Amino acid sequence: MNTAESRVLAALDEQVLVDDLVALIRVPSVTGTDAESDLQHWHGERLTRLGFDVDTWKLDLAGLAAHPDHPGTEAARAEGYGVVGVIGPEGVPALALQGHVDVVPTGDLDKWHDRNPWSGAITADTVHGRGACDMKAGVAANLAVARALVASGVRLERAFALHTVVSEEDGGLGAFATMLRGHRADAAVITEPTSGNVVVANAGALTFELRVPGRAAHGSTRLAGHSAIEAFLPLHAALSELERERNSGPDPVFGGNPLPYAISIGTVRAGDWSSSVPDLLVAEGRLGVRLGESPAEARAALELAIAAACRRDPWLRDNPVAVSWPGGQFASGRIDPTHPLISEVVTAIGETEGRVAALGAAPYGSDLRLYAGVGGIPTLHYGPGDVSFAHAPREQVDIPELIRVTRTLALLAARRCGAHL
Repeated sequence: MNTAESRVLAALDEQVLVDDLVALIRVPSVTGTDAESDLQHWHGERLTRLGFDVDTWKLDLAGLAAHPDHPGTEAARAEGYGVVGVIGPEGVPALALQGHVDVVPTGDLDKWHDRNPWSGAITADTVHGRGACDMKAGVAANLAVARALVASGVRLERAFALHTVVSEEDGGLGAFATMLRGHRADAAVITEPTSGNVVVANAGALTFELRVPGRAAHGSTRLAGHSAIEAFLPLHAALSELERERNSGPDPVFGGNPLPYAISIGTVRAGDWSSSVPDLLVAEGRLGVRLGESPAEARAALELAIAAACRRDPWLRDNPVAVSWPGGQFASGRIDPTHPLISEVVTAIGETEGRVAALGAAPYGSDLRLYAGVGGIPTLHYGPGDVSFAHAPREQVDIPELIRVTRTLALLAARRCGAHL
């Protein structure tokens, strides 16, 4: 570690890092809400004060929706903003750190401490609240790196960029817009929680909807009708078999995960009266996309499985199921396993955290596939937080881990961008 790199690490303000995380959590930026925009403007203002060249733009929601590669959305959204800050010499940045400001809804408030998921409360060495792990800790870390690069007084041979985006949780519209805007980098790290691993690949995830017909009748004469709920049962069995087939022999990068490409039903709605046979069931779920598989190929696999199940069932043969693909459409993505960014991140972890980090893959979709695909930017994940707390009640992040990971990211940025005195 040279003198300039050491100076960048020494300039990290750990208290401000934690304070920023608490402030971020206290903004209830559920995906699709106006609070997403509030945090984007918050970031733009702070980067401007740090001396970054900041691009803040309003997303053209209608134009993005009409694009043939639109990634899909699940939340209603009246507006959205992109924010990219760049500091250093002109040219393509050597490194971009990226994070999303949106979070998922809170769920049952009774499962949160003091029924307040937006408290940002600190107990011992832990920060609590929705987004603490996914991924406001990573967002705070990125901003801390930007601040340290400026406060250290070092000069950069290559530019450094910080990207903040909206709509990651419901499809990745913010990342998609950032790539269409033309922002690029030689490499990018998305600071999603990685449980200490370096995530070099992501499975994809496609939202699907099944509309299963039935025939209404009075509940007392149910044999005169056909329950859409009962009609759904062979379809559920067919999806379970499809899941088994698609998860046989997964890529070793998943590290023994027995189910990297899960198929799950998330919502089921049927019937409108307790004593009536339901004539429609609507089920929504997610289909895991295999590494290297296109979304079109994954959709075709599910549609074929549903069609085959309908042919085998006497009722569904004459009353077939309608399959559609609303909501988020996450392709899979990965970085070239020989790209130097991987070894650079692993080396930085070893020097700042004193350990050898494992490489792995995530079974969920993320913005990685948009940066790597649409943007052509070699991208991986490394960020603070245990992913098992993501989307869960009592979400939390460990402060010592947050600090360690931020130091690693700062060293990586200083090295990639050629920090010198």
